[in-house]
Amino acid sequence: MGLLCKYNNLILVLNFITLLLCCSSSQIIKDSETLTSNSGNFTLGFFTPQNSTNRYVGIWSKTQVFVIWVANRDQPLINDSLGVLTISNDGNLVVLNGQKDVIWSSNVSNVSSKTNSSFTLSDYGSLVLMDSTTGNTIWESFDHPSNALLPSMKFTSNMNLTSWRTPFDPLIGSFSFSIERLKIPEVFVWNKTRPYWRSGPWNGQIFIGIQDMGTRYLNGFHFEKDSTRGTVDLSFRVDDFGLVIYALNSQGQLHENSWSIEKEEWIVTWTNHRSDCDVYGFCGPFGICNSKGSPICSCLEGFEPRNKQEWNQKNWTSGCVRKTVLQCEIAKNQNESKNGNEADGFLKLNTVKVPDFAELSFDEQDECKNQCLMNCSCIAYSYDADIGCMSWNGKLIDIQQFQTGGSDLNVRVPYAELGISDKGHKGTIVIIISVLTGIIIIVIIAAYFICMRASNPVRKKQNRIFQFNKIVKPEGYTNNAIGELSQEKLQELLLYNFEKLATATNNFDLSNKLGQGGFGPVYKGILQDGKEIAVKRLSRSSGQGLEEFMNEVVVISKLQHRNLVRLLGCCIEGDEKMLMYEYMPNRSLDAYVFDPSRNKLLDWEKRFNIIEGIARGLLYLHRDSRLKIIHRDLKASNILLDDELNPKISDFGMARIFKVSEDHANTQRVVGTYGYMAPEYAMQGVFSDKSDVFSFGVLLIEIVCGRRNSSFIESENALTLLGIAWIQWKEGNILSLIEPEIYDDCHQKNILRCIHIGLLCVQESAAERPTMAAVVSMLNSEIMDIPPARQPAFLLMQNMMNTVSSEERIELYSNNGLSITNIHGR
Repeated sequence: MGLLCKYNNLILVLNFITLLLCCSSSQIIKDSETLTSNSGNFTLGFFTPQNSTNRYVGIWSKTQVFVIWVANRDQPLINDSLGVLTISNDGNLVVLNGQKDVIWSSNVSNVSSKTNSSFTLSDYGSLVLMDSTTGNTIWESFDHPSNALLPSMKFTSNMNLTSWRTPFDPLIGSFSFSIERLKIPEVFVWNKTRPYWRSGPWNGQIFIGIQDMGTRYLNGFHFEKDSTRGTVDLSFRVDDFGLVIYALNSQGQLHENSWSIEKEEWIVTWTNHRSDCDVYGFCGPFGICNSKGSPICSCLEGFEPRNKQEWNQKNWTSGCVRKTVLQCEIAKNQNESKNGNEADGFLKLNTVKVPDFAELSFDEQDECKNQCLMNCSCIAYSYDADIGCMSWNGKLIDIQQFQTGGSDLNVRVPYAELGISDKGHKGTIVIIISVLTGIIIIVIIAAYFICMRASNPVRKKQNRIFQFNKIVKPEGYTNNAIGELSQEKLQELLLYNFEKLATATNNFDLSNKLGQGGFGPVYKGILQDGKEIAVKRLSRSSGQGLEEFMNEVVVISKLQHRNLVRLLGCCIEGDEKMLMYEYMPNRSLDAYVFDPSRNKLLDWEKRFNIIEGIARGLLYLHRDSRLKIIHRDLKASNILLDDELNPKISDFGMARIFKVSEDHANTQRVVGTYGYMAPEYAMQGVFSDKSDVFSFGVLLIEIVCGRRNSSFIESENALTLLGIAWIQWKEGNILSLIEPEIYDDCHQKNILRCIHIGLLCVQESAAERPTMAAVVSMLNSEIMDIPPARQPAFLLMQNMMNTVSSEERIELYSNNGLSITNIHGR
């Protein structure tokens, strides 16, 4: 016992001597001074981020570019190079500005004024405030981390790493890192309150949701549960791998940074975000993401897209739903199912990242399956030898297909979805025979019609003639514009025959398909002279007729503006109706703004150029063209981008032409896209140029925020993007909603101005919305006073859904439809 006491006293003496050697001259650190750890790996001092004049106290590793901890994140020294880091009279560590005001403090309440405090920088990178008399730690920076996780740091479940606001602003940003699901620990990255990425469960050795986390990590990470505090602690060691630090950047990416001795620089050796599949819930509930797939999102077996139109447009957030009700749901109120052979079963998904919200239950693998099967609420299970049995009772969210690693996930499906293998080889043979028989019959019928067509040259020639006499004004149509389209005016357009367009598009091959609109598909074509065109082919099953086709011909043939798509020609042969446009190599705006992998290509200058171009295009339609035109379906997918990313408004099938003396009209059927339609149009059928202004406002806010108006919608009572933008605007927190890729202090004023203009455009009353002429002026004049915005329309999804019938509520977007228009004069 005496030897132990002597040993402890010796340790205290050695600690005290070390403290004197390290810190005797460092009880005050001036702006120009630094304190370096004994290892030389870490330095404490004042620094200024790039593109800034503010001064901060921080710790960096090897190079000042790699800052791992900041004291005064929210209170910088502005144009002040006289700051100091010292110990105050009450024993706390403080940062003082040039006027000796305290701008940051360790803020330890139980420090006695008599305590002889001192501080040091440990070899592990922690700033430690100590009691010089006892050698006890009073406070240390490891307990108050910034944006980095360091070796030997004990990171607990009640802590958070927080990102910088921008790469050059240490203020707390949108993203944070924490430990969650304490029964089966996982680490999460959050975008404010929404999950952005998760590691998958910890099995005692690795996180099973990180694909390439292999054996080299076995002695690195360690979880320890503290039953007394009710917390879980995470730490890692890198004894054999040199200096490694995990840092969370301002875009929500968690990087593993390794110091290269040869290159003398930091190298990113791993990141949590390598594809869209790493974004939490990218494919929605019951969807699975495969970064090697095309498209990358698909529904689980037995499920189908909840909103097929959005799904086909690569907007997968709404996820999937079951095709068939589970047998156990049908038999819930019965003792057993009607047919034992039709009981539910499980489909196995191999090597996947298991869903979120796992519940830990039974230990044995066989018992795991049986217990899940007996519980109708259990919709999936997975067994890991080190974790045990995991089961899921709610939506399956954030599933990712791996090439290697991961776990096997067993998903509950009805008997009908169990697959051919479970139903025997007899079913396989029957299906194969049926398919082969069908193919043979189709080939025979096709050959017969080809022969008949080839043997009738007169009919073949007739089908290739452009039949002007078949173009008639539809009965009951009141718009005189189509009636004015005579054969002479049609001749002003370049007329194409069907055969020429079929050749240009390789017989409308799917590989040339650019997209799918309300009227039908659009294909890329190359004419014989090498000119690229886009061919819009009216689908026979689309429900759209000659009226809409001719409407678009009339409207676009009269328009000439750099921000409107140019019509090159048209074709009508038999039942075929097609329009030829100039080809836009960058396709539509939604492919950039809403795609996490491509939105980085649109910085603020490009986005503002797009916003201004759309505004000028609308101004031309409303005021400067020979005819006043209301577009009625302005949205991101109808804005095309040329090779220089200049915007061009397209798709005029729903447009309406007004005389100069007319300012609004009524329609008996609403057409367009819900979420972009003005309230007076969606609910009363009244539309005017202010209807387009509302759509422009929605589009403007989407461009700035990088999210769809419906992106936050998980239920009918959820807020739309407009609702969230309005709340954040009122609270003065709108910067949190801005797309991180475009935010820059230099552009902050302009970005805020654009959001203000967008909110004015989506006012509930059409009279309170500005004209497009006013919008263009506000966008280009920083000295113009902008009136205050009021609460916009459609804050809630429920408001939007109430404007449609119950049948139409199944899909958020409406099908384009015919409308009967009554035009009123001023």
